[in-house]
Amino acid sequence: MKVCVVGANGQIGKQVVQLLKESGEHTPIAMVRKQEQVASFEGLGVNTVLASIAESVEKIAEAISGCDAIVFTAGSGGHTGPDQTLLIDLDGAVKTIEAAEQVGVKRFVMVSALGANKREKWNEAIRPYYVAKHYADRILVESDLTYTIVRPGGLLNEEGTGHVELGENLTRNTIPRADVAKVIVAALSEENTYYQSFDLVSGEIPIVDALKNVKGD
Repeated sequence: MKVCVVGANGQIGKQVVQLLKESGEHTPIAMVRKQEQVASFEGLGVNTVLASIAESVEKIAEAISGCDAIVFTAGSGGHTGPDQTLLIDLDGAVKTIEAAEQVGVKRFVMVSALGANKREKWNEAIRPYYVAKHYADRILVESDLTYTIVRPGGLLNEEGTGHVELGENLTRNTIPRADVAKVIVAALSEENTYYQSFDLVSGEIPIVDALKNVKGD
């Protein structure tokens, strides 16, 4: 499967690209915004497309054309204001969904946030971020794409364990970014995750087994 990773230069995105490259099953395409990022990925033997989700739907569609799947890991980050959260985490995601529909890329894996589907679970300190994730996820669900929405808890820069808990209405907890990346890559071709959304935290169940028994929204 030829997989375009949107937000490939991010902390999760880089790990997803590497796992795809090592998988033997998938071919990653790193979508990046800057020329120096192109050079960095191509130095690793990874093909790239130079495009931004701030651009038009048509530009994004051109960048992802020919791919079999999209992994959307882009985000505005914790140091920008609500304006960038709106433009990137909401409108950027929606434009990518529209572009995928336009060029017939059916498989779409979205990285969201734990509890984004339930307003009462939103973190008040970053409420605009949760608003953006909530509505981007809803638009993906209402699209004609074969979606999976992964809603991880607090993200850690630790070595992954390969063991998780996933489902609906999980208690807020943490998970290494490495394990989120593994879940994303494993979910791509796991049909049990098609048209599913789920919270994700560290747990006791091996990732492959957890995905085969996923019970999301």
